[in-house]
Amino acid sequence: MIKYSYIVLLLLLITSCNTGGGRVSVVGLDTNIEKKIDSIMARMTLEEKVGQMAQFTLDVIGKGGNIYYSDEPFEIDPGMLDTVIGKYKVGSILNTANNRARTTEVWEKAVRTIQERALAETGIPVIYGIDAIHGTTYTAGSTLFPQGVGMAASFNTNLMKEGSRIAAYETRASNIAWTFAPTMDLGRDARWSRQWESYGEDAYLNAQMGLASTLGFQGDDRNNVGSHHIAACTKHYMGYGVPVSGKDRTPALISESELREKYFEPFRTSIVEGGALSLMVNSGIINAVSTHADYRLLTEWVKEDLAFDGVIVTDWADVQNLLSRDRIAVDYKGAVKTAINAGIDLVMEPYNLAFCPALVELVEEGEVPMSRIDDAVRRVLRLKFRLGLFENPYWSRSDYPDFGSRESEAVAKAAADESITLLKNENNILPLPANARILVTGPNAHSMRTLNGGWSYSWQGEKTEEFAQDYNTIYEALQHKFGVPNVRYEPGVTYKMDGQYYEENSPEIGRAVAAAAGVDYIVLCVGENSYCETPGNLDELTLSENQTALALALQKTGKPVILVLNEGRPRLIRRIEPDSKAIIQLYLPGNFGGDALADVLTGDINPSGKLPYTYPKFEQGLITYDHKPSQNIDGKMEGAYDYGAQTSIQYPFGFGLSYTTFEYTNLAVSEQEFVSGDVMTVTVDVKNSGAVAGKESVLLFSSDMVASLSPDVRRLRAFEKISLKPGETKTVTFLLKADDLAFVNEHGKWTLEAGEFKLQAGNQIAMINCSKTRIWDTPNK
Repeated sequence: MIKYSYIVLLLLLITSCNTGGGRVSVVGLDTNIEKKIDSIMARMTLEEKVGQMAQFTLDVIGKGGNIYYSDEPFEIDPGMLDTVIGKYKVGSILNTANNRARTTEVWEKAVRTIQERALAETGIPVIYGIDAIHGTTYTAGSTLFPQGVGMAASFNTNLMKEGSRIAAYETRASNIAWTFAPTMDLGRDARWSRQWESYGEDAYLNAQMGLASTLGFQGDDRNNVGSHHIAACTKHYMGYGVPVSGKDRTPALISESELREKYFEPFRTSIVEGGALSLMVNSGIINAVSTHADYRLLTEWVKEDLAFDGVIVTDWADVQNLLSRDRIAVDYKGAVKTAINAGIDLVMEPYNLAFCPALVELVEEGEVPMSRIDDAVRRVLRLKFRLGLFENPYWSRSDYPDFGSRESEAVAKAAADESITLLKNENNILPLPANARILVTGPNAHSMRTLNGGWSYSWQGEKTEEFAQDYNTIYEALQHKFGVPNVRYEPGVTYKMDGQYYEENSPEIGRAVAAAAGVDYIVLCVGENSYCETPGNLDELTLSENQTALALALQKTGKPVILVLNEGRPRLIRRIEPDSKAIIQLYLPGNFGGDALADVLTGDINPSGKLPYTYPKFEQGLITYDHKPSQNIDGKMEGAYDYGAQTSIQYPFGFGLSYTTFEYTNLAVSEQEFVSGDVMTVTVDVKNSGAVAGKESVLLFSSDMVASLSPDVRRLRAFEKISLKPGETKTVTFLLKADDLAFVNEHGKWTLEAGEFKLQAGNQIAMINCSKTRIWDTPNK
């Protein structure tokens, strides 16, 4: 553990008091930038303009004679660079080559070569984009944080913002100024393969975490981002995380009211309050309309209603997908026409060079208006100016001496600490004694790949072991913590690392059972191997048969089993939960996940994470905490989601235990009667009533008791994370806008109706009353 005092002070400032992610002043356009754009566009040819709307992957210009793969070591092919930049005037490149991380030195050389060719050809720099998802994904030696779902479990927007700031700095150190993050899809279906990239199931939590991440990436001045920040790209707009089938990139059915009230809200927040500079579109279909072809959602809701002046970019090959997958165009030109006219500004093709001539022809034929081209190009050029690329199209790695620093790694460790969620602690079996003899077992016990998940040094995360050798697996971390003689390892079940993520080798459960002899405790590490996007689709949410069998066999030994869940989505554990003495949810905690778990097991860290989603018990019982009263199974207010009995779910949203206890008292509201436009002050006292220091995420919920549309049973309206010493009490204050209690009616209008509302924090309840109804049709609350 890093023990320097200045690092400790930094972490105290980040983690001790979380009061929100802050706001950026979203000012208008910079007139100086707009004049420069006018000058450039006045001399651009149609071909040059179209090139600015195209984005191709790095492999296309790599040596090797194959646009899908490059030779190693990677070098740029001058001939292909001439084709892409010289002939087609392409203005953007993305991704890495051969799906692997590169050193900052390799990135510097590659980007410099691309920029020099672009400047010589058009005088316009290329903008390079990368998926920096939980750190700088594709750069060796970068600082990797918990994945999004783990950051959400921390309920700490300050940590989220600082993690994104560090990721921005290290992405800049890689000569890249644009990330395709944060991921702001609501993870409301546990089956979905990108659940772990999201901030969980709640719209408000997603909005606040996404806002904090956007501010961390971009800083406070969106017109002059600066050399230590990068452009954020909020994605995937919108409704991507709730496909009917649970499978990636398949259609979703979302009511108009929920689309506006829940799915749109995080993106609105990131744009209006965070000043997000770009937006990536959902690869799927919403209510029968391909999102990349949806003029209403792209142009009307975002560009017009929100006055968004940034760039809307497609996801990977999604213009081609309008033709080959969705079948809404008869040919490629038709797909291009549909997407551009819907509002797409930049097309992530990423291989098909026919895009440029196809769009040129469409303009010449009058199928795409020149005004649409000019609007898109202006947006792309504006983004490049805001990032300072015209002044500094490339830079030296030596300008970033803090890349991968111990200070940055300390923040990643703190994030892992705060994300870990204690779900069960029967008879206070945790923390373990220092001299405990432990068997570490299960397929996730000795793997850096599983700790990190996808988007880790490669797309699927399969190259993680190569790049993360300096960090500790769970087994290694427990050896360091409890002593090598006290920790033994026998996995019992292992993944087939060269196969699909769900494939496992023949189990050796008997060996694990035999290894349990002579130990005091069994730390059983189960979950999932790494995956990303469509390759992570599943047909069965229950934990694998081998892992379930391993757990049941180990529980029969009579040794206490501490079940550690290391998974991207909540795999069903109802068969093995009853006889597990403790259950810890790690999510995908990053390179410091093993160390964080070891600290939690010994009590050096008091767990403070809370579930950012509902943990299901049955595959046919998937439900979110903000469900409708009609979904209750017994007529109670909470019904299927009974916080006491929890009969239909495994664990509720917002649930998480601690090694201490907290008491809530004196919930008070400044106004008992309110109307639209009011801001109420809500206070509650929280006391650490236990014997050890701890952190508590204080969550404020509301319930609309009666509404003209059946109301959600409860909604998260505010949260704050606090630190409390034993016996200490703090008063937590929330400012609650009356309009935040509104819902969207069947006509798409915001509606705050007269009537009673319940507020709840912990076990404290207060009733308030709206005295006058108001309905409005602005996109903003």
